[in-house]
Amino acid sequence: MRDSGRPAHSAGIARHNRLARAQAEHDALAATLRMAGVEVLLHEAPQPDRADSIFVFDPALVTDAGAIMLRMGKALRRGEEATMAQRFAELGIPIIGHLSGDALAEGGDLLWVDEQTLAVGLGFRTNQSGLEQLATLLTPLGVRVIPVELPYYTGPEACLHLLSMISIVDERRAVVYPPLLSVPFWQELERRGFSFVEVPESEFATQGPNVLAIAPGQCLMLEGNPETKRRLEAAGCEVLTYRGEEISLKAEGGATCLTRPILRST
Repeated sequence: MRDSGRPAHSAGIARHNRLARAQAEHDALAATLRMAGVEVLLHEAPQPDRADSIFVFDPALVTDAGAIMLRMGKALRRGEEATMAQRFAELGIPIIGHLSGDALAEGGDLLWVDEQTLAVGLGFRTNQSGLEQLATLLTPLGVRVIPVELPYYTGPEACLHLLSMISIVDERRAVVYPPLLSVPFWQELERRGFSFVEVPESEFATQGPNVLAIAPGQCLMLEGNPETKRRLEAAGCEVLTYRGEEISLKAEGGATCLTRPILRST
């Protein structure tokens, strides 16, 4: 007779091993950032049943005046905003607004083009009401909001953000995956004098476009994207990499998603 306890025990061991590997990868990521001169502050509030909470970029938008708490488009992630707001309060970061009602927005759809321009991706995670409420909060700060329509891609269950296809790594340089990028937005960036480092199709699914700018021309990306790394280096960037089998590849989030910059020195 088969021992019915063994499969569950084996599954428990497998989950424990995956968690240990994920923790080791996350510790190594934090160490890499520290070695690059970044002060790393951890957000360690318990998040039961919220595996995506590792992606701390999404619950908030940080401005020069303080943070705007968003309202997540993925229902299973709602509640992360409140714990992030508590962490901001502990750090002395003012909260200047909250999205409410039917407004939806996730940080992965919000891209600072410059200090006065925020691009907002409109898709399954961020809606028009979210854009409008953000515009209301940002206009007094002198910030203009520009909409960027996102493609259907593989549907509402996919995690496709604006930052899934573009990262800005220098004052006027962006890493992009052109096949999914809005033509009007591409043209807007060209008018602003941007140059582009294009991600090959073979490296899109492995987070090739998801690159964290540590400083102008210095960036961090997931290992295993050698051609994108080569193209960034050819464009004059210093490129650091991290291992993310558990925390990135299996969870569909890259270096940008795993961090929430709150202060950048000039």
